[in-house]
Amino acid sequence: MSANMVELQVKAAEPIRTTGILQQSREFLDFFWDLAKPDQEIRLRAVENLIKYLENSNKEDELEYTVKRLVDGLAHTREVARPGFSLALGQLLSSFEDLSLQNILDRINEKHDLQKAKKKLIRNAAFGSLFGVLALHQSGRLCKEPLVVLGCVKLLQNLSQHRQHLKDLPNKTMMDILTEVPEKVFEEVLLSALQADLASAFQTPEQLQLLLVALERFPHTLKPKKLKKLLGSTNIINNDNISKLTEVLKMSTLSVKKECILPAVFLDLLKLSLKENSFQLFWNKAIVEGMFKQPPGLAHYVSFRLLGSALPLLSLDQLKEVLQGEVMKHYGEHVVSAQKQERFKLAPEMDAYVSDFLEGCKDADKQLVVMVGFSSLTHQGYPVVPSVWRVVQHLQPAAMQSYVEWLKSTFLQPRMDQLLNFSTRKQKERQQDQEQNPTFRLRKWILARLTSILDNHHVKKDEKLTIEVSRFVLFHAFFSTKKVCADIPETENKLHVPLDDSTRGVLVNSFFGLLLSMHNMPPADDTAKDQALSHKRTLGVMADGTLWIYHLVQYAQVLLNQPKFVQSIQPFSPEQRQAWDSMLESVANLKKKSKKGQLAETSAFQQLFLLIGLHLFKAPDELLDIMKDLQSCVDKAQQKKVKKKKTKQANEQEAEPEWVEVLVDILLSLLSQPSRHIRQVCKTVFASICPHVNAAALTAILDVLDPERDSEEDSAFVVVEDSKKAKKKKVEEEKDEEMDEESDTSGDDSEEDESMEEQEVDQNFKMELMKVLQQKNALAAVEGGSDDDDDLDDDAMMELDKSLSVLFSEQKKKMQAKKDDKAKLQKEKTLVRDFKIKVLDLVEVFVARQAGSPLVLGLVEPLLSIIDRGMTSGSEQQEQDFLRKAADIFKNQLCRSKVYCKTADDRQGELHDLLHKLMQKTQKLSDSSVCLYYFSASLYVVKVLRGSPADADLRFTGNLDVERVSAIFREALGSFMSRRKSPLTAQMFTDLFNRFPVLCVNLLDTAVQNIMSGVRQHQQGQASVLVLRAMQSKAVQQLMSGAPWVELCADVAAQLVAALKLSGQTESKVLREKVVKLLELCQFLVKHVHQQKLPVDLAPLKRILQALTDMLTFKKTGSLEDTYWTVMKHFGVTKPKAEKTKPDKDASQPTQMPMPPQKPAKKQKGFLPETKKRKRRPQPVLEPAIAAEAAAAAAAAAVAAAAAATSGPAVQKGDKKKIKNNKKKQKRPADDAAVSQASPAKKSKTQPESKPVKKKKKNKAKKDGGGQV
Repeated sequence: MSANMVELQVKAAEPIRTTGILQQSREFLDFFWDLAKPDQEIRLRAVENLIKYLENSNKEDELEYTVKRLVDGLAHTREVARPGFSLALGQLLSSFEDLSLQNILDRINEKHDLQKAKKKLIRNAAFGSLFGVLALHQSGRLCKEPLVVLGCVKLLQNLSQHRQHLKDLPNKTMMDILTEVPEKVFEEVLLSALQADLASAFQTPEQLQLLLVALERFPHTLKPKKLKKLLGSTNIINNDNISKLTEVLKMSTLSVKKECILPAVFLDLLKLSLKENSFQLFWNKAIVEGMFKQPPGLAHYVSFRLLGSALPLLSLDQLKEVLQGEVMKHYGEHVVSAQKQERFKLAPEMDAYVSDFLEGCKDADKQLVVMVGFSSLTHQGYPVVPSVWRVVQHLQPAAMQSYVEWLKSTFLQPRMDQLLNFSTRKQKERQQDQEQNPTFRLRKWILARLTSILDNHHVKKDEKLTIEVSRFVLFHAFFSTKKVCADIPETENKLHVPLDDSTRGVLVNSFFGLLLSMHNMPPADDTAKDQALSHKRTLGVMADGTLWIYHLVQYAQVLLNQPKFVQSIQPFSPEQRQAWDSMLESVANLKKKSKKGQLAETSAFQQLFLLIGLHLFKAPDELLDIMKDLQSCVDKAQQKKVKKKKTKQANEQEAEPEWVEVLVDILLSLLSQPSRHIRQVCKTVFASICPHVNAAALTAILDVLDPERDSEEDSAFVVVEDSKKAKKKKVEEEKDEEMDEESDTSGDDSEEDESMEEQEVDQNFKMELMKVLQQKNALAAVEGGSDDDDDLDDDAMMELDKSLSVLFSEQKKKMQAKKDDKAKLQKEKTLVRDFKIKVLDLVEVFVARQAGSPLVLGLVEPLLSIIDRGMTSGSEQQEQDFLRKAADIFKNQLCRSKVYCKTADDRQGELHDLLHKLMQKTQKLSDSSVCLYYFSASLYVVKVLRGSPADADLRFTGNLDVERVSAIFREALGSFMSRRKSPLTAQMFTDLFNRFPVLCVNLLDTAVQNIMSGVRQHQQGQASVLVLRAMQSKAVQQLMSGAPWVELCADVAAQLVAALKLSGQTESKVLREKVVKLLELCQFLVKHVHQQKLPVDLAPLKRILQALTDMLTFKKTGSLEDTYWTVMKHFGVTKPKAEKTKPDKDASQPTQMPMPPQKPAKKQKGFLPETKKRKRRPQPVLEPAIAAEAAAAAAAAAVAAAAAATSGPAVQKGDKKKIKNNKKKQKRPADDAAVSQASPAKKSKTQPESKPVKKKKKNKAKKDGGGQV
């Protein structure tokens, strides 16, 4: 090897960069690291800061280094880093216009050359070239340099061949460039380069889209003559090219197989067809006859997306043609067939397309055509779009009015031939099995559509539209036309197809659904200013303040008064008509009184009258008596003040129930109706009469909720069932003994017998079966086992089969009847539970409105009974809802209410008895969750008895008998401390202590005693917790100030001393938890005694605490240990510090002088961290002459390293392996004069070779007996 080569190799070991860029600023280098971060915000911030830094520094070397780093980073292995470097390069070129774009493009071609790249790096190189072109495009200077544009286009053409990596990104980038290039540059520079791609436009979707973009961008360059020269025709879409275009479109659908998008070439072709006036040819040939010839799948989905995207582009006539064609039929078939969960559904995408079109289109005619087109797409009469289609909220008022008129006319005259009706393939095969009439299905959808329009508050509608729809539904639900009347517009259009009973039932239900929507409808002219001024808006009224329901009642009155023109479907009897007229009269009287005052009460009664009046059309026989009772109640309520003055009349009428009781019964009967509107009105009416509710009315409500009645009915049913089962069991045992001999059956028969055994076998059926077999002599034949055919001939077998078939058919009917009865019972049970949930609404209203009434106290026990019963009831959702609602009323609205009864002076004894009863029940329960409700009820009763003090007097007790109540709770506390399994918890008594400090003072001695006398260690710990919470209360400290407080502290200290004398098993978890609670109490007691300087002897407590470390095993840390040393700190005893002893690795190692502490080295700025530095390469083999010089230098370094190594750390196992490997690498030939050493720059690799010297010194030191170096 020559000396020159040696010199080159030595220089290669030196640092590569000597310019000093890396030594200047670490901030500059961090920009490039941030460009590769996965967080987009960090990348954008790095781009901005890098540009600012370069503009401020204005150094050419840093700019050159930046360009190099950014060009290299375009092909970064991390995908998220490539856009960051590309964006940074684009911004750099935009800010520094001195940088040549051609130079940058040459660098990109040179650095990311696909032909020179390795096979594994071709993907990275392709992306590097692509992002380089993107950077040039983002610079904004690309259009100014035509040659660079040409180079970029050629580079993109080469990249388009690597579709497996880049997909269609090069073509998209090329089209983006074309959209910004001037027409002159395209004509002079790019046309020749793109001529081959443009000429082969019908071969691939990318080339076709490139042609379409060029046509749209440069129409003057690509004139018909030029197209004729390129493609052979003057236009794109014609009869000759349509087949080629269809194939290209089919190819483009494969590119979006995994993406739910529309290929851009579809929409561009559609726009071109509109421009060339060839839309019909394109739509019919390419889409209908081309795409839909493919099997259902991706081609169909893309065509549906094209339909949605084309809506804003088409004219009125084109919309009508498209929405009534084959594409819509295929879309309907897809919607019907995609109803299964696992299938792809395109309907949400179509809804988004239609919604965007209606929102952006201001032409009412186009909006109407689209709505009618989609509503006319029916599957056997039922439209495929949902009846609650939210896109209608974007319709203009004129379009909405026209759409409602179309719905009404279609309902009256269902022209099925004008609708786009279709059936699926399976339905066409069995056309005779149509479940419902298409006309009924269509009318059912139209009614739901009209109802949803009024129910949607976002729909732009006026009062006129609401009145028309509600009148239309009311008229056809309960009336029919005899003659046309000018005063009644609904009589002008007659029904072409009469309404059947099913349609009439849907009409009735739709009408009452409309009533509910109008009841919750805000006023039409309710502006934002009015909404801000009024905290609670009035709902269900028109702009003039008239109730919507009152307007409909007036319209019904007009219809009833026109018998010549209108006929009622279910005419009123004279008595029912009289009730209707009296209802109108009562409403008129209430309207007069509402002007004088009492708006809430009169308005509620009006709504109730009007609602029951309209329900007379539906069920007149059921509601006639309710209407009469309601009128008498209202009359009595209005005359209540007069009756109070006349005492004689009042005494005579004592036997009669009060009007409020009758009204409550009416409300309860109305709640049994399955109507949400009735439920809301009943709540409103009951809220208005809450001040007048008496005990009898409230008892009527509670009787409905009484769980004891349900339990009696259920128990009676269970008793009957159990008696039947017992009888059947006896008969089965007798029969089993007789049938044991006939158990020889086949495997199939045994399976049937097992299935029959699982079911309840009817003994009568067994007897009948035996009789039939005996009559036909079949049983004897089976028992004899004879194979002779004379026993049963064919005729006998036929008769036997007939008899058995009749018998089994009857048995099947009986079994089905039992199932029906069971389902009926379950349905009745569901209805009863639903009714009770509605009745709970009344209880909730009463508690909210009359929380301060003494009647509320009567709700405590019934609600607790409901909760107790519900905790053990079934797990059905309805049962859980009922229980949850009852618990919410009791807990949140009754017990936690700030308003409570404060006039219970005359009911002290009753409330004390109730408290005693509740606490007795609390102790007997087994469920702690139910016990919590009972204990909360007890605290509520105590709160009512105490009342609210006039001032902050802690000793105020009101009507509370402190001694009696204290005895009640003391008994409960004793039960909690003495029972192993008690439903009571410490948190319950903690709430009692916090809310009623007076009772806490009386119960504190019992809690202190149980610190030691609790039945178990758990109870003892809970007793200490209660004492701690009580002593921490400021109110308790004030009530027991002075000698009582000192005495209490002494008693607690004595109890703690006794409790901390541990014995037996001291490492159990329960014991340690108890000790923790005792130590927490000790901590408060000791701290408080020392702070207040109370005369309490804590010496015994200190001694027992010091001895505690011998009884328990203490760890380094933990709740027990930390609490213990916190307590001992108050006694002046601190936690001993653990001595840190280092393990003596080598006992014979000589002692050394301690080294002075060294400060940690500061992080040098401007340098790369060690993890980012490039690893050093292995040193080359040197020549003997050079090696001799290097060996001399290395020897000197080795001596210094050996001296430092004597005081350094010992050699680890890993280092020994490295030493051996280095020795193997550094072996020299035997004829070399000197042993080669490593370069002086790598001192760390010379250190292992000095280890033998170090070991010799150690051995010498051992022999000499040690020493110091």
